[in-house]
Amino acid sequence: MAGHRKEKVIPDEVHQNQILRELYLKELRTQKLYTQYHVNPLRKVHTITRKPMSWHDNLEEPADARFLNLIHHAAHGPRKKYTETQTESQEIGWDSEPLVSPERDDRRLNHFRVYNDITLFKAKMWSLGEDDRHK
Repeated sequence: MAGHRKEKVIPDEVHQNQILRELYLKELRTQKLYTQYHVNPLRKVHTITRKPMSWHDNLEEPADARFLNLIHHAAHGPRKKYTETQTESQEIGWDSEPLVSPERDDRRLNHFRVYNDITLFKAKMWSLGEDDRHK
């Protein structure tokens, strides 16, 4: 029975060093060094007012055209940014133009209330406060 039991092998220092080296090389393979940073165009930018007496805030700096274009692009709505929807929830209300032109003189679509002599009389009686409206 003593032969069936496995003893825990304690790794030596060379073995531990090999494991740490493999972990280090794996981290180096998966890491990516970012050197160019930019503003997230999906977040709203909050402007902070400058201090009026600070000399370094009052220096004129040249405008960065790429940064300004990025900020203006982020401020646009989704219909102006993209030609088609980017998510499923954008599909609701994406095509907001009416399918039929809302012409007011088209009698097929617009059923306005028309007052004749009798309907005008009854409407006037109701506005004066007739008690029994079902007569």
